[in-house]
Amino acid sequence: ISKDDQAMVTNESLLMEMGLTHRDAQGRLAPTYDLPLTKKMFETLSANKKLVSRIVMEPEIFTGQMYPLNLYTKWDRNNYGPIWIPKKGATIKLTEDNLPIYERPIRAYEGNTLEVKEDGIYINGKKTDEYTFKMDYYWMMGDNRHNSADARSWGFVPEDHIVGKPIIVWLSLDKDRGWFDGKIRWNRIFKWVK
Repeated sequence: ISKDDQAMVTNESLLMEMGLTHRDAQGRLAPTYDLPLTKKMFETLSANKKLVSRIVMEPEIFTGQMYPLNLYTKWDRNNYGPIWIPKKGATIKLTEDNLPIYERPIRAYEGNTLEVKEDGIYINGKKTDEYTFKMDYYWMMGDNRHNSADARSWGFVPEDHIVGKPIIVWLSLDKDRGWFDGKIRWNRIFKWVK
């Protein structure tokens, strides 16, 4: 686990809420770390009883709200969706249940007026129950899902907001190593991105 990814948790009320109440002889809470663990890391740390007394998953309520903010779902950063990603020329049937998901692209990115009245949904003043998208949209995910503010927080990205694409890995560094101790990952440098 990278040193940059190891964070000591000092918020006592948060620790108490998570049931981490073990104290040392002086009455201080035992050192607690927030670590991103793979399944293998979890198993390895769990087996080391001299170092680790307990591992708990951070409750999902600490992650904040998920997109769309105006729709109650039980989605969280681990279990999100299912969600259909709009594409240019695709038509979707609009319902009260899915409108909060697609309202932002229809309004903000494609420049339509959208109103919900007692008798139905109105787009640009016309009553409708479907919409055809004018652009392709993308779902951008971070590479560290527990520490990424990504599409789960802010929704779809329209094609006209994407300004570039990666072509090559120019440099790759191991942030926990020194310059003369393997910091440069030679096996990744100048690799083409597929």
